[in-house]
Amino acid sequence: MAGAEEKFPIDLKSYKNIALDPTKKSLSKEEKEAVKFNIQLLRDAIILFTATGAARGVSGHTGGPFDTVPEVVICRALFHHAATVPGSPQFVDTMFDEAGHRVATQYILAALDGALPAEHLLHYRAAYSKLPGHPELGLTPGVKFSSGRLGHMWGHVNGVAFANRDKTVIMLGSDGSEQEGDDAEAARLAVAKGLNVKLFIDDNDVTIAGHPSEYLKGYDVGQTLAGHGLKIARCHGEDLDSLWQGITEILAHPGPAALITKRLMCPGVKGLEGSPHGHDVIPVKTAIEYLQGRGYGSAITDILLNIKPTTIPYVYEGSTKENNANRVVFGEAVSDVLDGLSKEEAAEKVLVIDSDLEGSTGLKVIHQRHPEVFVSSGIMERGNLAAAAGFGFDKNKFGVFSTFSAFLEMCISEITMARLNNCNLLCHFSHSGVDEMADNTCHFGVNHFFADNGLEDLHSWLYFPADAAQMQAVIKKVFFMPGMRFVFSTRAKVPYILNEQGQRYFEAPGYEFVPGKDEVIIEGTDGYVVSFGEMLYRSYDAVLRVRKAGLNVGLINKPTLNLVDEQVLRKIGSTKFVLVVESQNQKTGLGSKMGTWLLERQLTPKYGYMGTIKEGCGGLQEQIPHQGLDPESIISKIHTLSH
Repeated sequence: MAGAEEKFPIDLKSYKNIALDPTKKSLSKEEKEAVKFNIQLLRDAIILFTATGAARGVSGHTGGPFDTVPEVVICRALFHHAATVPGSPQFVDTMFDEAGHRVATQYILAALDGALPAEHLLHYRAAYSKLPGHPELGLTPGVKFSSGRLGHMWGHVNGVAFANRDKTVIMLGSDGSEQEGDDAEAARLAVAKGLNVKLFIDDNDVTIAGHPSEYLKGYDVGQTLAGHGLKIARCHGEDLDSLWQGITEILAHPGPAALITKRLMCPGVKGLEGSPHGHDVIPVKTAIEYLQGRGYGSAITDILLNIKPTTIPYVYEGSTKENNANRVVFGEAVSDVLDGLSKEEAAEKVLVIDSDLEGSTGLKVIHQRHPEVFVSSGIMERGNLAAAAGFGFDKNKFGVFSTFSAFLEMCISEITMARLNNCNLLCHFSHSGVDEMADNTCHFGVNHFFADNGLEDLHSWLYFPADAAQMQAVIKKVFFMPGMRFVFSTRAKVPYILNEQGQRYFEAPGYEFVPGKDEVIIEGTDGYVVSFGEMLYRSYDAVLRVRKAGLNVGLINKPTLNLVDEQVLRKIGSTKFVLVVESQNQKTGLGSKMGTWLLERQLTPKYGYMGTIKEGCGGLQEQIPHQGLDPESIISKIHTLSH
């Protein structure tokens, strides 16, 4: 049966390895034909292997790498000229890219350079394939740099330029990544020091949430960079003559310069061209239609139709087969609270600011049901968090901010200032932990306790609901509480926790969420497992299984991560052992703190903790067992501590 083990059906060896002289004002007919051939070849290949990500259910970001192929082909030819023609202008032969989701570019280049077999591209984003959703230096053969969080590459490239004064350094950029404040700082330094950095900006007016020209009026990437002092040129990215003229113009300029390349997202791809849907992975059906239109035969169709999502068959005890996405339920829960206010009162009291991720963090629901409180904004997490906090500077008003948990680390200073200004701010950080994180290590949300960086006299609240029912209960309780509140959710869906009577624990009669209170899911006498979030149902399964084997182990849910519940701490500390299970960074998570809390109270059970300890493996559900956080590993740790 055809599939990912097949021979790569597009002949990358037919790539024409040409050399282009950056001092020439125009391309010859032969050069243009070779460039056009290479562009089409790589675009076809990117469509194919990123579509395998759609087929196996791990997504894949087709549009960005597809768009920038013309610049990549020309850069590769410029590098080849520099390497083979004595006395020619020299380049650092790495195409740095500040958009990590354009990782398909790095993989296709690795294949062209012979560092990666072309056939391996068909394992795009699969677990343990070393082809994760963002490039990781040292993991994938042929990948020359790590990238992933937008706005983090230009500053790095400035340093490369300092180290290579006699060479030109090229960075691929985008109108989305240039929204980040880091790039403004990098621009000022590049101009002030005359660094020979050249930016090729793919300005397609598309981000995840829509079109910047609509939600961020006044923003123009070219005018912004010109304002910093860069030399600016503009071109049409799908017009080869225009593109070459723009590239040679900025290369001839001494010092930092940027080429603003206008094009539609996914040019020429029916159903995706110009659409935000092109930002993510191309659907299999669309890919097949595109490739068949390009004259490829049934071999490609067979490959894409025979790749299936992987599953790990396992029945978890103590929770439902039904599951739900807490990150979406956050938006539903906030909307339910706002339903209790008039539209006018809601607009007066609440402000919800998005950072281009409304469809991923649950804010889309709020946008649809309560547009009166919603602000669509760009990819600028620090400024958006500060604005939401500033709205909550009034003691009668409440700001709401949301983004991915990995980006919490980018906002620590703004969080500190919001805390010092006594702001009413509710932050939702989704995609917490590592569960189903195909984007891999750079997108792991594993340092939540960084949010609790205030002093003892300025308390914040860190909440991590275990399922959708508890998310509803948490938001209902804490939405109008004063001060700083942080709510975390996973990318993966989670099942509902059941009580010993088989009812949904957090919907059962008499249940009420109490901030700061730990919850006894099941009593134990031999020892306790303490967990929260997406690890609670896995821990529950492990606890129930060892209880059947004769160990009387209990389970504690700790939905408020950073507050000691004295009564429960003494309960668990008086037994033989305590095991903390979480998907947070083992260096900075709950496990690194609870042992201290126990010792401070002269409680000395055997103590162990399990958390995220290593870089990711790609895939989706494979990330949890890769970290040793599956139920079998938890059971093994329980047995070790109980002896």
